[in-house]
Amino acid sequence: MIEKAFWRGRRVLVTGHTGFKGGWLSLWLECLGAEVTGYALAPATSPNLYESAKVASGLKESVFADIRDLNRLCEVIRGARPEFVIHMAAQPLVRASYADPIETYSVNVVGTATLLEAIRRAGGVRALISVTSDKCYENRESARGYRESDPMGGFDPYSSSKGCAELVTAAMRTSFFHPASWPDHRVAIASARAGNVIGGGDWAEDRLVPDLIRAFTAGRAAAVRHPEAVRPWQHVLEPLSGYLGLAERLFEDGPAYAEGWNFGPEESDAKQVDWVAHRMGALWGEGARFEGDRGAHPHEATFLRLDCSKARARLGWRPRWQLDRALEETVAWYRAFYRGADMRALSVGQIEAYSTDAGAQPATRR
Repeated sequence: MIEKAFWRGRRVLVTGHTGFKGGWLSLWLECLGAEVTGYALAPATSPNLYESAKVASGLKESVFADIRDLNRLCEVIRGARPEFVIHMAAQPLVRASYADPIETYSVNVVGTATLLEAIRRAGGVRALISVTSDKCYENRESARGYRESDPMGGFDPYSSSKGCAELVTAAMRTSFFHPASWPDHRVAIASARAGNVIGGGDWAEDRLVPDLIRAFTAGRAAAVRHPEAVRPWQHVLEPLSGYLGLAERLFEDGPAYAEGWNFGPEESDAKQVDWVAHRMGALWGEGARFEGDRGAHPHEATFLRLDCSKARARLGWRPRWQLDRALEETVAWYRAFYRGADMRALSVGQIEAYSTDAGAQPATRR
């Protein structure tokens, strides 16, 4: 359960707040009463969640800067004095990593190292969660879900960069913020790996849901790559609830939780791409359809699944919205957007609904 009273007045730095996940997290933290500073580049797409849900209106400050800029990061951390940092600034796309692998490694690996060094230099931070990906694991196309103890890897530059970010986080933690020395430095560092997140407000290229929405609104068949691939689908609010719960534990008992964590869906929600595309089309209606794109494409993993038994046992976390509900909420968000609805109010309403279903105290507007 996320404790609203715990977050009221807490100072939080969210990197990547102009992105899809970062925007939703910033909204949620605002609803909980936290003072949020965002640090990111300008939104990468137009439209985007950051602008459509007016994320900036609820922030203490929104800083547009590069995650690799050590001096700027130190300046922002010293000025904002965050107790918590949730790091989501990244190059987030597999196919983009094939087009520019150096930029992908630079942002995802060097950017993570730079942030950790800024925290070391600036001081004051109590808890950091470095968010990576389910793709950080060495993918052996196994039928079982990947566990936190499995080796890091990655076939493509993006996946590899996330495995590298995990290794960087672990090395910086043991070198400068070792859990055994927590009473001295009082900094707890963890990493978090989520599944394939979906939800309203994502317009990134080469992601299934945004690709489908673009095709549906244009009245054409969506071209779907790798329809047979299996992914651990989950609504964006699912892993964010895990990050928030983990952050609370890091603050209160850092050494016990300063490690890697999986936040994925129920095993039954690891579905093929074409299953999700069919369901999205049915929910959208209006003759929405898709077809397999059998052209030449870079390699992507065929089978991904996360084992989240550790988060269940030690954090008491579990998914609340099954995939059908996640898709319904996602389609409802995009429908409302194209009708010209108040997307800030609708997004906060979805956070409230999720909080109620999760048994947390309902979020309230500030």
